[in-house]
Amino acid sequence: MRYIAGVDIGNSTTEVCIGEISAGSSVRFLASTSCPTTGTKGTVANIHAIKSALKGAMSKIGREVSDLSLIRLNEAAPVIGDTAMETLTETIITDSSMIGHNPSTPAGVGQAVGEILRFGEERRTVSGKSYILAVPKEYPYEAIAEIVNRIAQDIDIVGIILQADEAVLVENRLKKKIPIIDEVARIDKLPGGVLAAIEVAPPGQTIRMLSNPYGIATLLKLNAEETRVITPIAKSLIGKRSAVVLKTPGGNVQENVLPAGEITFIAENKSSINIDEGAEKIMKAVSDAGTITDVIGQPNTNIGNMFAKIRSTMKELNGTTEEVHITDILAVDTMAPVLISGALAGETCLEKAVGVAAMVRTQQLPMQRIAERLKSELGIEVVVAGVEAVMASLGALTTPGVKLPLAMLDMGGGSTDAALVNENGQVRIIHQAGAGELVSMLIQIELGLSDRHVAEQIKKYPLAKVESLFHMRMENGQINFVEDSIDPRFYGRVVMLSESGLIRIEEDIPMEKIVQVRREAKQKVFVTNAIRALKAVAPDHNLKKIPNVVLVGGSAEDFEIPEMLMEEFAKYMIVCGRGNIRGSEGPRNAVATGLVLSAIGD
Repeated sequence: MRYIAGVDIGNSTTEVCIGEISAGSSVRFLASTSCPTTGTKGTVANIHAIKSALKGAMSKIGREVSDLSLIRLNEAAPVIGDTAMETLTETIITDSSMIGHNPSTPAGVGQAVGEILRFGEERRTVSGKSYILAVPKEYPYEAIAEIVNRIAQDIDIVGIILQADEAVLVENRLKKKIPIIDEVARIDKLPGGVLAAIEVAPPGQTIRMLSNPYGIATLLKLNAEETRVITPIAKSLIGKRSAVVLKTPGGNVQENVLPAGEITFIAENKSSINIDEGAEKIMKAVSDAGTITDVIGQPNTNIGNMFAKIRSTMKELNGTTEEVHITDILAVDTMAPVLISGALAGETCLEKAVGVAAMVRTQQLPMQRIAERLKSELGIEVVVAGVEAVMASLGALTTPGVKLPLAMLDMGGGSTDAALVNENGQVRIIHQAGAGELVSMLIQIELGLSDRHVAEQIKKYPLAKVESLFHMRMENGQINFVEDSIDPRFYGRVVMLSESGLIRIEEDIPMEKIVQVRREAKQKVFVTNAIRALKAVAPDHNLKKIPNVVLVGGSAEDFEIPEMLMEEFAKYMIVCGRGNIRGSEGPRNAVATGLVLSAIGD
């Protein structure tokens, strides 16, 4: 009788399964556990998580780690996600040419055009001109309103920009209603005497003229070339409630277009493609390339720098001088906010981008180094036992109600594995880059989040909007009433519904947009990669020849991914559902379970 541990090192989670193998080569599963992976998957930093998970699993059966006879590790290929911009246009604005922000309390409605007039410089005005008054925060709202009402007979004040949060208080005291925006922190940077356009949207709406390049051209009388240059500014103001655009003297708007670069596939069919072609054409090039031995990025370009960083990172993590090869990539289209240099309120402009997940492999798999280190530290036999997809297939076969032939999709944090086991037990496998971590990256980029952890939570949990202290509107439109009052901190905010309670999203982003970005990111990564993986293992690459699919891995626990895949696979008459490993573990622990089962075959 021996105790054997199967250890599955994932990008996000390390899972362990403990089995007892008797003399008759029968296996009895005793315990399982998981913990967050330490370090990058496939590096020696994983050892801390492995030891922690082993200790947790053995403690469940009242045993010590030293009681193990054998530890079996999966082969783990690291997957690294990064972003390469397709069209990265950096708009550098001098002479403070734009303000576009989203204050909670603008006042007035409409557009106005006039020269910037600093508060206190009213004597410099010229009869017949229109002016937009810029007021620093040291002036109280009563004084501002009194002075504007007094000088309005002689000076045409068509709009006001305030540094303080007092737009409504000023407007309530004005005899003539004009658009006013407030909360402009760097108002001192506004140049006097420069022509500007101001716009405040009606309640519940967003600006229309200043978020349209032709609207800006109309208000500021721009020519065709100036309109082309101002386009990034207009794009950055989409969705704002108020904005100011200044016409810079001497055309002080520059743009630097940085090359995205080309990808070259070292493969059966060597080919190259430019990142500007977009994700669809890039993935077609990946498919047409056949077996890929390496992927090279054009030097001194965005994609070239990204691949160089991946290679240097892996060499540093592994402490090796070996050549690092990229054997697979997943590319998805996205929109990334690009900071506009020189803007006064941190404005960004959404630009087309490509999100990339890359799978790297060294000549000698780093798993062997992990096995040797574990063996020396624990004094237990450690072997690298098998490929993840094969082990996951064995684990998936323990799901009640399945039979051969069987297709398995293992969707983890960094990679998507697929396997097809036919009636004779023969296995076809594929190991592809791209899974949960790429989804988190896309959510973070498209929503402009500063914290990746928040993006992870948005990926995992459904949303709701707290509309009163006793009810919230769920993302599907359902109204949910509660008996005990909701914490006032959540009132009026978008929250995530986690197992431990409500989590407030600090950024002021509409719930509908968050849901849209989250679902689109999952569609781009999981649905695209699932179809790609199953086609690779299906007979004649025909999905209709796959009768059923079992979903395993951490992402199979997601509240909406399995349903997305079931809808997609229904087109091919494929039965699809979450696995339930050993009838008790749900979709988790498939690889670790397979590692224990495969010990019998060994």
